[in-house]
Amino acid sequence: MWGRKRKVEAPKDAAPPSPLQEAIHQARVEAAERTSVVVDLRDAEVARLELLNEALDPLFAEIPAEIDLFDRGISRGETPRLWIDAVAHVVMGRDKRGYRFLHDSRMGRQVLAESHDIAEIVRTVTTYVARRLVERQRALADDPNLLARAPAKEVQRYRRHRRWRTFGVLMLGFLIGVAALFAVAVLIATNS
Repeated sequence: MWGRKRKVEAPKDAAPPSPLQEAIHQARVEAAERTSVVVDLRDAEVARLELLNEALDPLFAEIPAEIDLFDRGISRGETPRLWIDAVAHVVMGRDKRGYRFLHDSRMGRQVLAESHDIAEIVRTVTTYVARRLVERQRALADDPNLLARAPAKEVQRYRRHRRWRTFGVLMLGFLIGVAALFAVAVLIATNS
């Protein structure tokens, strides 16, 4: 069914697999098990970061909407990270149970906190966010017209560019979807 070929049964009087073939089979099984363990560990890391992200929701709900210093989100790469802003993030420690709150600066990466306790990391992130907000207020107090000096045309151009970029990404996704459906239809037609 569905274009699959039936497996040909081996003759009953065929020779048993050689020791090398058995070793290769065993090595493949072990590699598959290791891969699944790595995937499980990464999923566990992401789950723990999601718990921390949920614990940070009340903190980020208090930040006014017009302040766009923070861009919180989880990146699911080789090393999953919970980003607080462009230079600060939380990763899981070596034991995959502890949290490490890191800050990248000109002097290198600094560990701001390391703990197994979510509440302690939330307190440290709260302190970090408060300091960033105070830095912003000081910068605006030194030059109160800083935000007002941005030309209206520049702001409109930025917003327009962002809208077109979003539209372009949507269209690209649509075209990729159509191409995938077309490819599947061609494959089904050729196998029938």
